[in-house]
Amino acid sequence: MIGLRPGRVRRIAALAAHCDDIAIGAGGTLLTLCAAHPGVRVDALVLSGGGTAREDEERAALAAFCPGADLRLTVLKLPDGRLPAHWDEAKNAVEELRAEGDPDLVVAPHRGDLHQDHRGLAELVPTGFRDHLVLGYEIVKWDGDLGRPSVYQPLTPGVAEEKVALLQSHYPSQRHRPWYDPEAFLGLARIRGIECHARYAEAFHVDKLTLDLEN
Repeated sequence: MIGLRPGRVRRIAALAAHCDDIAIGAGGTLLTLCAAHPGVRVDALVLSGGGTAREDEERAALAAFCPGADLRLTVLKLPDGRLPAHWDEAKNAVEELRAEGDPDLVVAPHRGDLHQDHRGLAELVPTGFRDHLVLGYEIVKWDGDLGRPSVYQPLTPGVAEEKVALLQSHYPSQRHRPWYDPEAFLGLARIRGIECHARYAEAFHVDKLTLDLEN
């Protein structure tokens, strides 16, 4: 697993089980990266929601979360909540994304996520992206599986607030869910910010990280 060197972000792979996972887990980080690296390529894969209104939401949302990026989004039609029964299809999708190129950074669910679709995808990511820095994002929800992340991306107040505003404007289908709440999203960002001496932050889990202390 390689580390991420400053100035090296030319290509990002973002993976999710559901539409809105990427935006919730790493939307602020994408806004920050795309502002710092105009024209960065973002290859996004979502396993479910294809051919529905959820796909329309996702396409509009990720375009807003990746301004100025070369965004390439694939939304598949695996049934929600059934990833373990569609293991081969999910694994093939991860391998096909890997075959598209060599990203400098991968964002995906983390292995400790209690949702079976998130956790299943997290288990598959290292089988395709074996030598990459993979940031495992977190998603606040009913399951209460927020853990102790080890990597933080500080967010400016403007970026944190923009993330929450975009989540509210682009995913109307999710507003009825009790955990889909601006206070919850901003509150978690504030807590993660406290943990890294910033106002706001997104936090990630990393299984492996190789240092390059000579450069």
